[in-house]
Amino acid sequence: MSDTFRALVLDQQDKSLSASFKNLTTEDLPEGDVLVRVKWSTLNYKDGMILNGLGRLVRSYPHVPGVDFSGEVVSSIDRRYKPGDEVILTGWRVGEALWGGYAQYARVKADWLVPLPNGLGADQAMAIGTAGFTSMLAVMALEEQGVSPDQDGEVLVTGAAGGVGSVAVSILAALGYRVAASTGRAETHQYLRDLGATTIVDRNELTDTSKPLLSEKWVGAIDSVGSSTLAHVLSEMKYHGVVAACGLAGGPDLPATVIPFLLRGVRLIGIDSVMCPYAYRVKAWERLARQLPTDHLSAATTKVALSEILPWGEKILKGQVKGRVLIDVQDC
Repeated sequence: MSDTFRALVLDQQDKSLSASFKNLTTEDLPEGDVLVRVKWSTLNYKDGMILNGLGRLVRSYPHVPGVDFSGEVVSSIDRRYKPGDEVILTGWRVGEALWGGYAQYARVKADWLVPLPNGLGADQAMAIGTAGFTSMLAVMALEEQGVSPDQDGEVLVTGAAGGVGSVAVSILAALGYRVAASTGRAETHQYLRDLGATTIVDRNELTDTSKPLLSEKWVGAIDSVGSSTLAHVLSEMKYHGVVAACGLAGGPDLPATVIPFLLRGVRLIGIDSVMCPYAYRVKAWERLARQLPTDHLSAATTKVALSEILPWGEKILKGQVKGRVLIDVQDC
């Protein structure tokens, strides 16, 4: 098969990044076990960085970005997959070190794919994407550390109006947790309440790092911001509270002390969705299919054509994207 298809291709010359839509053939694709006709992709913060040449995430050009995709198997030399199977790919450095999903076809290793779970459409899978998958991993981490809906207190979600935060709020509320949603955008308050948040917290209330301990507030937290926000959240955790850290939109530093860990037994759990093992991936996706309210997912999703994606890469870096961005890859 060598049919022509469309792809977004990044090139770099003299440290200047360019992006253009080009015609490719399947012969241009990298080696792999499974050829997939990509139907849907999505926009994550990391995609925004890659589209704008930030963070040195891409080291080799020309490059096809897109860290997520869902689609249909066209051909496979791996017995786990056959033509017609619907699959999902997130992580494994696809879209950064390896060609990704902003193309109408992709060839990848079979180990990187998971089957689309029953009850979930391919479009819904990408409305969830890496951001929602990360959210579920964070919820599962809180559960494994003993955080439960019957505890006296709220679970805080920072960056709550973003992709990770929106799905986290929705999942936690559906599971019966009382959710405090932190945001700096007043126009998203009703949106977050509709997703199930019981309390809205202004993000400016979570920046003070002058004291290692503050009044106990949260039984658990999912943090996608990092930096001073995470440091402040640690200082407000209840005794034996648990924080799942899954992002660094506010920066990679952590201006905190060990005091919350030593005096309150606070636990800080790191969430890695990129190299997450296969069995755990399948478990998370199956739970998303069962436990993420589809009406909430629709409300949190904006659909755009792949041909329109470049301006959105700038928007997500500026914090101007609410919820999830679903990309119709065939519309190019």
